[in-house]
Amino acid sequence: MFAPKAPAGGGMSASVWVIAGVVVLAVLAGLVIAGRKKASPVTGIQPLAAYAANLPLSGLAMSESTSLSGGKSTFIDGTVRNTGSQTVAGITVQVLFRNDEAMPPQVETVPLMLIRTREPYIDTQTVASAPLKSGDSREFRLIFESIPQNWNQQMPEVHIIRVETR
Repeated sequence: MFAPKAPAGGGMSASVWVIAGVVVLAVLAGLVIAGRKKASPVTGIQPLAAYAANLPLSGLAMSESTSLSGGKSTFIDGTVRNTGSQTVAGITVQVLFRNDEAMPPQVETVPLMLIRTREPYIDTQTVASAPLKSGDSREFRLIFESIPQNWNQQMPEVHIIRVETR
């Protein structure tokens, strides 16, 4: 109780620990930011994929659905056939919704989704889940939630801009 206090030295000061903690956090934040791969957004109308000529789209049909909350969905259904020699594991399409007002079309870039089942409702899956082998033909569905009001209500153009093959 009346003994002299032990000397207060021998350890690192709190400011050294704070600086070391800040340096470690800065290095971790830098690694996280550098490690992220951001997919560059597709802007503007893209050229057709080289393999697109081997993937003809047929039987295109449009339909609409309204949800109970008042939202509207537009669907484009069709059939894709792989007439090439490679197995297709992914397809990305651009859909051009033109208008009659001499304005550029609205361009939507979406993955092509294959129809997996039709009962009790239509369920879709990616092409990677069920790759298209040479000679295969499958039904697909594209879903759009927001289409411009000035769209001319005609069948939009569907372009295959990216194909992943194996």
